[in-house]
This record gives sequence, structure tokens and C-alpha cells, in this order.
Amino acid sequence: MRHKSSLIWVMLAGLLVCPALYGAELEENWNDFLHYTAIGRFELAGSYAEQIIESQPDPTLLLDLSEKNQEGYRLLLKIHADSDELREVSGKVLDLIEEGRYIRRTDPKIISQEIQRLSTTIKGRIAAEQRLKNAGEYAVSQMLAAMADPDRKNELAYITEALPKIGRPAIRPLVAALQMQNVAVKVEIIRSLGKIGYYEPLAYLKYEIETTDSEVIRTQATAAIERIDSGALKIPAAELFFRLGENYYDQDDSLAAAAEYDFANVWFWDAGKQTLIRREVNKEYFDELMTMRVCEWTLKADAAAGKAIGLWIAAFFRAESVGEPMPEYFGAGHTDAMTYATTAGPEYLHQALERAINDKDAFVALGVVEALAVNAGEKSLLVRLGTEQPLAHALSFSDRKGRYTAAIAFADANPVNGFVGSDLIAENLAEAVLGQDIDEIGPEVAQNYALRAVGAMYKLAVVRNKIVDLSTAMPALIEVTQKSSPQMRVLAAGVLAHLESPQAQRAIAAMAMDEQ
Repeated sequence: MRHKSSLIWVMLAGLLVCPALYGAELEENWNDFLHYTAIGRFELAGSYAEQIIESQPDPTLLLDLSEKNQEGYRLLLKIHADSDELREVSGKVLDLIEEGRYIRRTDPKIISQEIQRLSTTIKGRIAAEQRLKNAGEYAVSQMLAAMADPDRKNELAYITEALPKIGRPAIRPLVAALQMQNVAVKVEIIRSLGKIGYYEPLAYLKYEIETTDSEVIRTQATAAIERIDSGALKIPAAELFFRLGENYYDQDDSLAAAAEYDFANVWFWDAGKQTLIRREVNKEYFDELMTMRVCEWTLKADAAAGKAIGLWIAAFFRAESVGEPMPEYFGAGHTDAMTYATTAGPEYLHQALERAINDKDAFVALGVVEALAVNAGEKSLLVRLGTEQPLAHALSFSDRKGRYTAAIAFADANPVNGFVGSDLIAENLAEAVLGQDIDEIGPEVAQNYALRAVGAMYKLAVVRNKIVDLSTAMPALIEVTQKSSPQMRVLAAGVLAHLESPQAQRAIAAMAMDEQ
């Protein structure tokens, strides 16, 4: 019996010692890696880095080591930037350190402990406030839950004092939480947003003023706006939302996701559970997703704010340009940007196109022009925004695919009225049938445009369209009959057959003789 008891104690002692030994081994490998890196023995340094990686260390322990040796951490950053030999392994070590930083910031247990520490000693409160600030947006959900807990009323004053000290990182979860039903906590959220003092919440606060039945909420929201920017009180919530959406679309640095992570967070309010929900999204299209969400709020504030639809479409196309799957929260019923664009009115598509042309954004411009081409009609293609006609401008766009698509769209619409730039329709169609600068768009895409362009020309020729002068494209069409694929040659000849030109007829005859 005594032997069995002793064995148990030996096993327990082993469990207690192993972490210490493990930590010591990690520290030794870390120090050796830095030492051999510093003296330029990169092969040895790399072997110690590999040992760190293969040991699958606790990332928080590696973070501790990097924080204790700031000079060593700076060396790691430098060697990752400068050394081809160590770039891969040093990058993996850096990834582990960042993972440790993320774990420490977001650990719910640690956050919960720090919230409780707020109501201890002055020293404890100061330390807890700093750690909650470091946790940033990840601390907000638990802080709000504690504020709503009737059994924790004695902590409320300390939590409400700490909440605005988190600063800008707290804004996105806080504005999402404004949808809660708890008026008392909502008041504290509004006060915190006012104290943070940044413009991002203005639209949400103004929306509360416009829609709430609570005089307390209205009063507090008014006070918060006055603290941030009193001029916003004169602007409708829908307009404030739209401006915020444009700032996201323009990738305002002050609205950017946390720089230290390769993902971003989008916050939602679960009305059923009355709690915040966090969804990780690809950082590459975070600004576009936030633009879309803010546009939806614009329409919620004012269903007649149609310009938000144009911005929403542009943002969706630009999100798709990243080439990554859309976020899971879109759900199965959320289709692609093209489907939404083709069901939108031409006015909204022209808004999106004008934005894309001004931004020189080829992907968005091409998507919008293709959507316009689906339901082509001269009236819809020549919508004016002020004094501008965006699709007409697309005929001279820097991107070749955008120009070609615009020209094909106009040709398919069979225009009966001239407009500034209409002479560019035939010019772009001619370029397309020749497959000019094929390297710019690739042979397969070039062939597709050539077929579409010659098909559009044929339609214009058959109806003898008087606006698009196909005679200017005759040299290109003749060239096609001489050296292109059989399909293209036949189509080009079909267009030439409708042109009243001896040169065109000779080209058709030459092609026929050549085939015989």
C-alpha cells in the first residue's frame, strides 16, 4: 500500500516538473537560436528554430520569452526581413509569438478575471484596466454581460469607467450592441461611445435619436453626439451611415482592422440571446464587408437612400476581386455580386460604375458593365448622373476588358441617338476583333471578346445602324477574313457583306477564292 502511494506521488511530481523542464528546453532553444543568428551561423540558428517549431510550444511561453528579450525579438524581426536563408523558419517562430499574443488577449478566463479585478484595490484596478485595453474588442462582450448581471451591481461603476478606456477597438462591438433591449446598459454604451470621441458611432447614435421611444436614450445619444461632433445632429442618420460607408470603401486607415492579426472581426447582435456574436472574416475584404453592412443600415434608416445600393454593389464586386470565398455569415441564400447587380436598377449600376471609373478599379467596372449589358437598352445605358454618363466614359477606360464590354453593351442596345464618345464604339469593337495586345488579357479571354465583338457588329450591320459607323472598323474586319479562325472569318464576312464598299466586297471575294 505504501509502495502504491509512493508511486502516485512520484507520478504527480513528474507532472509538476515536466512543464518546468519543457519551459527550460524552450528557453534554451530560443536563446541558442538568437545567439547563432547574431553571430551569423545561420545553419545552426535554423536548426534551433526548427526545434522550437517541432516541439509545438505553448505560444504564450514563447511570447513571454520574446517580451523578456526585446533586443532578441527585434533581431528576429530583422532577420525575417533580411535573410533569405532564415525567412521561412523565422516567420514560423513569429507566427507562434503572434498566436501567443492573440491567446493572451482573447482568453475569456483572463478577461473575466480582469473584469473582477476592477473592483478590488486601486493598484489592481489600474492593472486590470490596462489589460482590458490590451484585450480591446474581445473584452467588450464580457464587460457588457457583467453590466447586465443584476448580481454584479457593485461592480457596475468600475466597469463603466473602464469601458471607454479601451478606445477605438471597442467601437464596432459597442455599436452592434446598441440593438440590445436593456436600456440601462444601452445608456452606458452610449456614454462610452461619447467618451471615446471618434466619428464612427455618429450614424448609430443619430439612428437612436430618430427611432427610440425612450427619452433617456434620446437625451444620452444627443449628449454623446455633441461630445463627438455637434454638427452631426443636423444630418439624418441615413446620410451619416452613407458617409461612413464611403469611408470604409475608401479604406480610411482609422477604420482599419487590427494590424497584428491576419483576419478581422465583424460583430453582430443576437436578439434572441441578447449577446454579441463575433465572426472572423478575411482581412483582405474587411473594408468592403463593412461598407456593405453600413449601406444596409443606410437603407434601414431611409429606404429611399438609393445611392447606398450603388455603393453596396461596388463594394460587393470589390470584395469578390480578392478571390477568396465570401464569409460564412452570408449564408446559403446569399448569391454573388453579378446576380444582385443584374436585378438592380440601371441608376444604381451607373453609380457603382462612376465610382469604379473614378477609382480606376478595373474589376468593379467590368463587373458593373457586364451587369448593364445583360439587360441592355439604350435608355438604361445612357443614364446621366449629373452631367456625366458613366458607361460612355467606360468606352475610354484604361482597362481593355472594361472598354470592350462597354462597346459590346452599346452595340447590342442598337443606339439610335449619338452621344459624346459614341465614335469609340466601333473603335473598341475593331480592337476587340483583332485581339490587340493579347498578352494584356490572355488568349482565351481575347478570343471570347473577339467573338462577342464581331457578333455585336453583325447585329448593327443587319439593322443598318446609323450611329455606329462600322466602316471605320472595315480594315480590322478585312484583316480578320485573311488570317483568323474559320468561325471569325465567316462572321467578319457577314458584317462586310452589309457595308456598301467595293473594298469590303473584294475582301469577301478574296476570302471565298482562298477557301476554294
